[in-house]
Amino acid sequence: MFLWFGSSHPSSVRPMTLRAIGAGLPRTGTTSLKAALEQLTGESCYHMTEFFPRAETQGVMWWKAMNGDLSQLPDLLDGFTSAVDWPASLFWRELHEQHPDALVIMSHRASPAAWWGSVDQTVWRAMRNPSIPELEPFNALMRTKAGLGDDWDDETVAKRHYEALLAEVTDTVPAGQLLLWQPGDGWEPLCAALGVDVPDEPFPRLNDTAEFQAEADWGD
Repeated sequence: MFLWFGSSHPSSVRPMTLRAIGAGLPRTGTTSLKAALEQLTGESCYHMTEFFPRAETQGVMWWKAMNGDLSQLPDLLDGFTSAVDWPASLFWRELHEQHPDALVIMSHRASPAAWWGSVDQTVWRAMRNPSIPELEPFNALMRTKAGLGDDWDDETVAKRHYEALLAEVTDTVPAGQLLLWQPGDGWEPLCAALGVDVPDEPFPRLNDTAEFQAEADWGD
C-alpha cells in the first residue's frame, strides 16, 4: 500500500519559525494568499502546490503527521515561514500552539454557498475522480483530519463543516493574532496584520475556478 509515496527519510529536527499560519479550507483564496505572503515576507510559503513535487518523500511524512506524529512537522515545513492550504492548514491548532506569536489567517468566502460553489467544481471534483488513484488514501486521511466523514461530498454537510471551522478558529485564536480574510480584501488587512507596507501593485488573483479547471486532469 502507498508505494506511490516512496519512503520518508527522517533528519535531525530543526527549529522552524512560522510568521503566518493559514487555517482556511481549500478554495478560500489560498493560492493568492501564498503569493501575497511570499511577496510581503520575502520567504517561502507552504501550500498544496509545494507538496506535489515533494510527494515521494513527503507523502509518508504527512501521513505520519496526520496519524499523530507531530515530530514530522519541523522537517515538512523546514525552509518555510508561512503555510496555507491543505495539508498544512489541517494542523492550524498544533502549529498555533508551537508558534504562539504567529499570525493565524482564517481565509474564507463571503458565504458557505460561495465556498461550495467553488470547491464543488474544483478540489472536490478532483477528489471524486483522482487522476492518480494512489492518492485517494491520502485524500481520505486529509478529510478525516479535517473532520469530514464519509459524507464529505454532501453539500449540506460540507457547508456545515465550513461554518464550524470558521467559528472554531474565531473562538480559539486570540483576536490580536487572528486575521479573518477574504480574497476580495486584498493587501490592506494582510499588511496591517503583518506590520508591513502595502505594495504599490495589484493584489495577486490566482487559480480561480476557470484556471483550476483548465489545468486539471480529472481522471475521468
